[in-house]
Amino acid sequence: MDVCVIGAGYVGLTTSAVLADLGHDVTCVDKNKDRIEILNRGICPIYEPGLEELIQKNRSRLTFSDGVGEAIRQNSVIYICVGTPPMPDGSTNLSYILSVIDDLATYIQSPKTIVTKSTVPLGTNEMIGELLTQKGVDRKQFNLVSNPEFLREGTAVYDMFNPDKTVVGLEDGDSESLQVMKALYDGIESPFVVTTLNDAELIKFSANAFLATKISFINEIARICDRSNADITTVASTIGLDPRIGRHFLQAGLGYGGSCFPKDLSSLIHSATNKGIKPAILEAAQYVNDTQLDYYIEKIKENLEDLSSKKVAVLGIAFKPDTDDIRSSRSVLLIEKLEELGLDVVAFDPKAKLPPETLQRTTQVDSINGATKDADCIVIATDWPVFKSLDWKEVKKEMKGTLIVDGRNCIDPSEVRKHGLLYVGVGRI
Repeated sequence: MDVCVIGAGYVGLTTSAVLADLGHDVTCVDKNKDRIEILNRGICPIYEPGLEELIQKNRSRLTFSDGVGEAIRQNSVIYICVGTPPMPDGSTNLSYILSVIDDLATYIQSPKTIVTKSTVPLGTNEMIGELLTQKGVDRKQFNLVSNPEFLREGTAVYDMFNPDKTVVGLEDGDSESLQVMKALYDGIESPFVVTTLNDAELIKFSANAFLATKISFINEIARICDRSNADITTVASTIGLDPRIGRHFLQAGLGYGGSCFPKDLSSLIHSATNKGIKPAILEAAQYVNDTQLDYYIEKIKENLEDLSSKKVAVLGIAFKPDTDDIRSSRSVLLIEKLEELGLDVVAFDPKAKLPPETLQRTTQVDSINGATKDADCIVIATDWPVFKSLDWKEVKKEMKGTLIVDGRNCIDPSEVRKHGLLYVGVGRI
């Protein structure tokens, strides 16, 4: 099939590469000319394991362009994969979606299947249809499909090839789009869940809100463990054996970040509040996450004297391992809090870079040793494998102090302590 993917971010690039690999002719368009130029040189502008290789493998069927109008005109299937960032009040910024609607209204000249993969608030797909009609597009010229993504950064390519479900939200009376979607994903084995447009939108938000809540739950239990001489890793791993609970997303630490959980939870809270519902559980999950860093900051303050003269090495900048994404990164927020205390902060990450406004106040180095040398304190802020396998005997030789703060519960306290280092976590014994 001939497919146009609007948006060359994580979702758009992964969708484009996988659809091309399935045999479709794909044009991925983005108004960011610099990004398109990079892609046309065969370089992936983001770090996502396996993605650049998949793009290069399928270059015969995959085109990158900033010509949005031509791509809309020439392709029968249009994927919307643009960003939906948060607004200050927690609602979703739909400016990029509205820009796509304007382009669609201008360039649709033949029947299209419009597939929304961006995460959008309840009612957005219906709004797309209404706005296109208001702008003069014949209602018979397009069908709307809500096909939310469930990709995890760091495993996005694998997740798209191996989904646990494919959600397809359809309009009432649409008897054609399901077959289009099945043809698009032919070769991928997963159950199709066919819903309404509104159901599909809410499924995506509910999934992310539940996972965020699960993380905040285990972080709150970690706080209780911290005051009770109990170990959160033992508690979490044991309750995770119960199939009703499950072991995933039960790793206590600095909290959740990234491009999805914070903004999606805020958006769902905002939508619910506007409908006269008080989402108490969601608000509590958000509160726990917002305050979790403070527990670690207090640990550092308790164990370091004369903060203004101390050097802290922060290992990890990305919000999670196997990505260079720093959106809502707890590591970056931690660095900002450490700077406010007057600490000298040095950071290292295998892939991610500090934002320029932070880089002006914090030194980012290109090696672990460059960060840990002469450090009074080391904070593991992202659980990259390389940090979990550090030689603590050698680390001790390089450090000036002895404080090791495990912000991701990813290292063995006994292994750290046997080398004369002080291990500190939340809910660890």
